[in-house]
Amino acid sequence: MKLSWTWALFLFSALPLAAQELEPGAYSISPVGVNIVVASYNFSEGDVTFDPALPVEDAVATIHTTIFSYVRSVNVLGRSGNTAIVAPYSVGHLEGLYVGEFTEVDRSGFRDPLVRFSVNLYGAPAMDLKEFASYRQRTNVGVSLLAALPLGEYDPTKLINLGSNRFSFKPEIGLSHAFAKWTVEVYGGIWLFTDNQDFFGGKTREQAPLSSVQLHVLYTFKPRLWLAVDANYYRGGQTKVDGRLNLDFQKNSRLGATFSYPLGPRQSLKVAFSRGAYTTIGADFTSVVAGYQVLWGAGL
Repeated sequence: MKLSWTWALFLFSALPLAAQELEPGAYSISPVGVNIVVASYNFSEGDVTFDPALPVEDAVATIHTTIFSYVRSVNVLGRSGNTAIVAPYSVGHLEGLYVGEFTEVDRSGFRDPLVRFSVNLYGAPAMDLKEFASYRQRTNVGVSLLAALPLGEYDPTKLINLGSNRFSFKPEIGLSHAFAKWTVEVYGGIWLFTDNQDFFGGKTREQAPLSSVQLHVLYTFKPRLWLAVDANYYRGGQTKVDGRLNLDFQKNSRLGATFSYPLGPRQSLKVAFSRGAYTTIGADFTSVVAGYQVLWGAGL
């Protein structure tokens, strides 16, 4: 059976998005001039919940995503900061019942890349390697801006695309407090979306802001060897197509854990597990992530 364009759109818009992220240590500090390269693999599988007006049942998705990231620590007017570039590539299989008939689809390609800039405003000045060796964190406050660029695979004549054909921006503030071997982190941000004016069939697709909050509690056994418990909640993001409001307002949350293990003085392995705790509309995925990290520079 031919795939409904509405279902096709929702299936791939329900892939693991940045709103679902659980990222402990997003505002961690490094000496100025440190470079970090991360190669990671994300496996996600689970149910997809739709607008109740759509005749879709038993929808499930399996998504494999390879992500390459580059981060550089920088000096921002005497404060510590960093810049980052993230490039994801996904392979996905989605299936379910549409009007009672089995339907499936496969897609692969580059997703929209992400760029991020962050700076710590309080508690973490820019430091060289010698200064950093004696640094002990207490309370840090940082801000960041994350942007998704419309460079992913997109063809307005196709029902299904991995790219979004729009810009997305997420300003965020993060608070991190350390005591003894424990660190508590709270982030709050909001995704803002431009319109996709070349949506399938020559339509315009709009999306309302999507707010999100993350909470992380970390225990550090020794430098770069730590375990974190993670949670998030995101709300909003309702869409319109040519002014017609869809019933896809999101109120979702995820729970997970992250473990970091050093493989040497400049390498580490990070693994994470998360699953949906509460999902109204969107992807109720169980996800497993494994990442390999290498750093250099700043005299390391």
